[in-house]
Amino acid sequence: MTTSEPASRQTSGAGSSLRGIGYMVAALFLLTVGDALTKWVGQDLPVGQVIFFRALFIFIPTMAIVMTSGGLATLKVTDRRGVGMRALFYSCTTALITTSMILLPLADASALLFAGPLFVTALATPMLGEHIGWRRWTAVMVGFAGVLTMLRPTPDAIQVLAIVPIIAALFSAFRDITTRRISATESSNAIMFWSNAVLLCAASLTVFIGWDPMTLTDLAELALLGIIVGVAHWVMIEAYRYGEAAVVSPFKYTAIVWATLLGYFIWGTVPDAFIITGGALVIASGLYILHRETRNVKRDSSLNPRICSRSKLLQKDNKPLLYKGK
Repeated sequence: MTTSEPASRQTSGAGSSLRGIGYMVAALFLLTVGDALTKWVGQDLPVGQVIFFRALFIFIPTMAIVMTSGGLATLKVTDRRGVGMRALFYSCTTALITTSMILLPLADASALLFAGPLFVTALATPMLGEHIGWRRWTAVMVGFAGVLTMLRPTPDAIQVLAIVPIIAALFSAFRDITTRRISATESSNAIMFWSNAVLLCAASLTVFIGWDPMTLTDLAELALLGIIVGVAHWVMIEAYRYGEAAVVSPFKYTAIVWATLLGYFIWGTVPDAFIITGGALVIASGLYILHRETRNVKRDSSLNPRICSRSKLLQKDNKPLLYKGK
């Protein structure tokens, strides 16, 4: 299926929504498998080396998407500064997420990364001039209370390593807000391609810090990692194609289920009470913010039918521009 298919097929009622939900669940499963592979290969290889080969092999599914949805012409960039800033934030986010997955239990890192939407909401007013009502601000505060809970505050200290995915979530918010700014002029193909190209170039510089010799098994695992992440993004595109964002987006939180299961069966780790309690607060806050956003969009659309629905997460060319952050 390509992006040239008629809109009637993209929104065909309940069956279409169920298919969209299925795609979203599958996408988050694949992304979490990618996180697990990142953790697995990162135990033996430097972070920069893992990021480089991950980005390299992501180009395989990325180019397949580009060539089946408009070709190389869709890679043309109008706002070079904006695309460059987005690529910078994307690179920082990816580096920090990779580090988080290697250093922390899988479920812990995944739960903490869900702070990203809270940062997006908090930064929407100063950076985009969007009005955020008191209900969403309350949800943000509750969500950050959940983040603080997951950091395990004690009279002595907090879990220092847990700060890494929090910083990753902050950079992912900057990435997503920048995406909102440039989505009016840039195609999703261009944003995806050039962000990954900058990440690849930046990660290549880590060779001077030191890479380790790789076996064929290492290379195969890294290739699988890159392809899985690239395919996951394509599957997420399909999820937004078939279902409205307000319907399919909540299923992003199934990632915590997959992370818990993979963490238990591969490494024998189980989330503790801090992660379960804090994660529940963060997820509940994120769902409420999505609910309020969707409600406001419907209200604004009823007042002005020409308002483009933000509940589609600023889709362009039928593709979502805001990903989980991998």
